[in-house]
Amino acid sequence: MNEFYMYLKLGLEHILDINGYDHILFVLALCAIYVTTDWKKILVLVTAFTVGHSVTLVLATFQLIRVNTDLIELLIPVTILVTALSNILRVKSTRPANYLNNNYILALLFGLIHGMGFSNYLRALLGRDSSILKQLFAFNIGLEVGQIIIVGIFMLVSFILITVLGVRHRDWNLVISSAIAGVSLMLISQANYWN
Repeated sequence: MNEFYMYLKLGLEHILDINGYDHILFVLALCAIYVTTDWKKILVLVTAFTVGHSVTLVLATFQLIRVNTDLIELLIPVTILVTALSNILRVKSTRPANYLNNNYILALLFGLIHGMGFSNYLRALLGRDSSILKQLFAFNIGLEVGQIIIVGIFMLVSFILITVLGVRHRDWNLVISSAIAGVSLMLISQANYWN
């Protein structure tokens, strides 16, 4: 099998792995405030997240930055909680629609934290190989494709519930964001950082 394809597949499988549901929850939290017609904004948002985690994934994999794994495993659910709470508070806000642009900045910054979480997994796969740029690139493409699949499924469900079944978008956002916030609180309380 082509090495590029193998790492692309690994990135795809890693993001779609149910055991890595914390990253899935974050992507869903990012998308909860949007409707299907916002698909361009959603793609930019997911790409901003990918850019963020790609930067720290490269830096951490090359060991240019070192982070406490337990701290990162705590910060990842914190980013999920902050994003979900932002969605919930936004429902009650009277701020203009362009306020949503702050989500791009959050996605990029929080992507930096999530990239550090991915780096341990990727570093274990790559070992001490010094020529890993191609593998990193392929892995990141796989992550991006996986995130787009997750977003596509979520937006399809959202479309069916909101457009076909008539669920109010506000209610859908509140339910999804509240559920995600609850799970992230559980993850925060269970983090090894506290031990």
